[in-house]
Amino acid sequence: MDLGIKGKRALVMSAGGGLGNAIALALANEGVEVCIADRDEAALNATADRLAERGATAHRFVWDLGVEEQWQAGAHAVLEKVGGIDILINNTGGPQPGPAYGHPAKTWQDGFNAMVLAVVGITDILLPGMRERGWGRIITSTSSGVIAPIPNLALSNSLRLALVGWSKSLARDVAADGVTANIVVPGRIATARTAFLDSAKAKREGRDAADVHAESAASIPVGRYGRPEEYADAVTFLASERAAYITGTTLRVDGGLIPAV
Repeated sequence: MDLGIKGKRALVMSAGGGLGNAIALALANEGVEVCIADRDEAALNATADRLAERGATAHRFVWDLGVEEQWQAGAHAVLEKVGGIDILINNTGGPQPGPAYGHPAKTWQDGFNAMVLAVVGITDILLPGMRERGWGRIITSTSSGVIAPIPNLALSNSLRLALVGWSKSLARDVAADGVTANIVVPGRIATARTAFLDSAKAKREGRDAADVHAESAASIPVGRYGRPEEYADAVTFLASERAAYITGTTLRVDGGLIPAV
């Protein structure tokens, strides 16, 4: 299937991590000109190296989503570099694990700034060009916790849910301009973040991390963690011309894990 996005320009946020890395590679494989951003310059360079191995060139931007001045300047630098973005992948890191109580106000504020405010703000900077050109894809990666809250991940469950309401509202506001806005929900995808959460749970419960992983995998109907490439393929389809009539929705890539309808 020709996805119809060769020559389009994309920005993938948090591209140094497992999901962002895989999404950048999948888009590049379709002939998309890729801009990648992350606060970890070494991880960002590793993604760029992987893209170079496949004959693709990535434009690199280092910024911290928790620092407003950095992502504002970075988003404008992206526009100056490539002239506009057609596909925006809103992907962020996750906050610390913990219950829904006992966190200082600053912890909530820092999480909101990095996971919600930065996403909304960067979108606001890049969206006008999409609307003028009559074509755009805004894809926001969240967590299965926005559908079925994950124990001990209260900050993530709460903050990411704000993005669901925002994306749904945005989809209606820009649909007539040829711009779609969708949420993608990962289940347990084999990334460094998932390994960290498994290790944290093992430590909290006094168990072996391998046992926690095996128990978690057994709870997934397909019987294993997902591969980042599988998640990236779903995101790339939503970014394509073929997905022009899909907007305002939430796509689960979870191997059947989430029990809710």
